[in-house]
Parts: sequence; C-alpha cells; structure tokens
Amino acid sequence: MLENNLFIRECRINWDEIPDNSYIRDISAFNGIDNIRFNSSITFFVGDNGSGKSTLLEAMAVNYGFNHEGGTRNYSFSTYDTHSELCDAIRLSKGLKLAEWGYFLRAESFYNVATAEEKYSRMGGVPQHLHQQSHGERFLTVAQENFRQNSIYFLDEPEAALSPQRQLTLLVEIAECVKQNSQFFIATHSPILLGIPDAVILCFDKGSISRCTYEETDSYQVTQMFINNRKHLLSKLLN
Repeated sequence: MLENNLFIRECRINWDEIPDNSYIRDISAFNGIDNIRFNSSITFFVGDNGSGKSTLLEAMAVNYGFNHEGGTRNYSFSTYDTHSELCDAIRLSKGLKLAEWGYFLRAESFYNVATAEEKYSRMGGVPQHLHQQSHGERFLTVAQENFRQNSIYFLDEPEAALSPQRQLTLLVEIAECVKQNSQFFIATHSPILLGIPDAVILCFDKGSISRCTYEETDSYQVTQMFINNRKHLLSKLLN
C-alpha cells in the first residue's frame, strides 16, 4: 500500500494542548517528538510496561473516532474513563480514502466491550455471544468477524488471551486483511506477531520513539535468550 493510500499517514502532537503537570510529559519516549510518520500497512509499537506505547495507540484510536474502551466506531459506552488528554492534543494526517470499517481492541477492557456487544445485539444487531466463549476464543471471533478490506484497526496487546498457536492464527488473519488494503496499529509484546513480514516496528524504550528491527526488540532477544539458555538463566535467576 502506497503512503498516500494509508488511512493514517502521520500523527502530530500539539504540546501546547497538554498541561504542564500532565503525566504525558513524563513519558520519556515522547521527549522531543512532534510528529510520527507512518509508511507501512502494519505499524507495531513495542516497549516495556509503562513506556507509552498503549497511551499513544489509545490516543490515536480515540482521536480517529473509536470508543476509548474499544469496539467499533458505533460503540458508545463508558465503564470508567481512563484515557489521557493526549487524544485531544494530537492531529492525525489522513490519506486520500476513508476507512470503510474498523475496530479498536483493548485487552484490558475487552470484557466491557463483550458486555456492550450483547446490549447492542438486542437492539437489532447480529449477536456474537462473546461471553459464551473463552477469553481467547472471543479475541479470535472479533478478528474473524471484524477484519475486512479497506479498514483500520488498533490492537492493544491482542496476544494477551491467545495461545502461541492462536497467535499464529491471528498473524495470518492480519496478513490476509492487509492484502485487502487495511491498515493496522498494534501494541504488542509478542515475538510471534512481530514476525509479520514488511511491518514497521517503533520502539518506545530508547528515550524516544525510534524504528528498530525484529531482532532488536526485547521480545525477540529475551525469548531467544530464555529458549537457548533456559537452565543457566533459571539457575541464575532463582539462586
């Protein structure tokens, strides 16, 4: 997909709209960042817990019109407001086309989305019966029911409920959806999902947001180290 055909090409941060006492200013990854350009159909956000990757993903999703707890842009409910003021301080540079569909999947609030889905289905929608499935099955159902062509997706740690086998299934679903001109922004710790070819990986751990390779991610390096040196590493950690 050419850059002009991406649904989101750039994210600009207007620091004048962020209060001086906001915790956003304390996130080191955002230091000196005024704009972030995107030139791939799949952009991964990686970094340690608290690095700011989910904060930016959430801000972009809410700014684009999604409910802060997740779901499609038709979802309008609030269990507990936790989203930051960053969503009002960013400007998204959009492509020439508008997305036909989309979904914001958040691992931490997905139970609330499943509850809202039951309510909306009683108002005339097609029920997916998400609460009748396991946590992992619900995640895959959302992917299989909502991944479509010419659409945009924000996924926050989608691997949280998935076994390694199901992560591979999700990887295939994402790759197939991209072939149909869809765009993904994914915050993840999964070395499996990060292996999707031709994706851009943005790291939030090096004092600023910077591009890195698959092999440079902590997800890959720590997993490789553990698998290749399990006994030695466990002995060192536990003793």
